Amino acid sequence: MTTLGDIATKVRSKNAGPFWLTVDIFCGTERAFQEISQGLQTSEVARIFQIEPTNLKRFDIPDLAVIKLSMPRPQVQGTAADRDMHGASFANLLVEMPI
Repeated sequence: MTTLGDIATKVRSKNAGPFWLTVDIFCGTERAFQEISQGLQTSEVARIFQIEPTNLKRFDIPDLAVIKLSMPRPQVQGTAADRDMHGASFANLLVEMPI
């Protein structure tokens, strides 16, 4: 079984302000971009992040061979309930996702 981490050059997540997170999937090549773009199911990503699919914004950028996903943070950044102040751990949830 091929995973997102096997195909993508890099998968990273970070803050997009105190209320949003963004996950960037760097594909590296046009071929990898096509494979990931076609195989990455937005509904499955939403399920993994435990959010409604309508709350997940997806941007496929073929000129850069990048797929960007943006979503509301589960907790506002910096609150006592926030376990990942920088949003860096969210990418790990996608790396093992089958493509």
